[in-house]
Amino acid sequence: MIDKVFLDHPRSVEESYLEHAAFAGKFSFKLFLAASAALVHAVIPCLFEKTASTMIAEMYAKTHNRGK
Repeated sequence: MIDKVFLDHPRSVEESYLEHAAFAGKFSFKLFLAASAALVHAVIPCLFEKTASTMIAEMYAKTHNRGK
C-alpha cells in the first residue's frame, strides 16, 4: 500500500519520492505565480499580457514527456 500511494508515480517518472516532491513543489509555486500574473492581467489588461501563457507553455514542455 505504501508503495502504491507514495512511490509508484515518482518511479513512473524516474524520480525518487523526494525528487518528485521537490519538482511538484516548484511546479506548484510556478502555477501560483502564473495565476497571480493572470489575475493582475484580468484587472489591468496592459500588464502581464503573455506572462501566464508563456509560463504554462514552459511548464508543459518540461512535463509532457516525463517518464517515457
